[in-house]
Amino acid sequence: MEKVTTKKLALFSGRTHPALAQEVAAHLGQPLGEANIVEFANGEIRPRFAESVRGCDVFVMQSHYGVEGRSINDSIVEQLTMIDAAYRASAKRITAVCPFYGYARQDRKAEGREPITARLVADMFKAAGAKRMISIDLHSGQIQGFFEGPVDHLTATPVLEQYVRQQAPSPPVIVSPDSGRIKVAERMAQHL
Repeated sequence: MEKVTTKKLALFSGRTHPALAQEVAAHLGQPLGEANIVEFANGEIRPRFAESVRGCDVFVMQSHYGVEGRSINDSIVEQLTMIDAAYRASAKRITAVCPFYGYARQDRKAEGREPITARLVADMFKAAGAKRMISIDLHSGQIQGFFEGPVDHLTATPVLEQYVRQQAPSPPVIVSPDSGRIKVAERMAQHL
């Protein structure tokens, strides 16, 4: 006989941007779980969730960038270890929430002897136990195909357009950081 859990959703955050996770938790009306991340003297980390996640839909939120002396790689590994902890604690489903997905610009081989690191990161999330990915404004849509599970590729364009309309001098100038995002910049310029 299987006991049906009364828990449905558990939200955890790494140390990269806890304020964002707090804001999301407040918006959802859910408490932000305690990941209890311990950093050892040699730099290794170990998360240990304060409450049971057995049978829960677990969301592990972490932006992939360096902050407070930690690198983008530290952010990714921290999220991976939290996902692994949830997987080994019998979470029902695990979703990796990556507002900024690290290594997204390395989505293809531009020259010989180069890695496709965006795919490698996707493979690591799968290996850790993530069944779904949520990200915002991936560098290219093809990254969604690197995951075997569903990917919710959200866009911040409407929010940015609203902000630019309210705050920017008139008329604003829209630029692209590289040739891969020219279409996105053109679309935003047309909307404005």
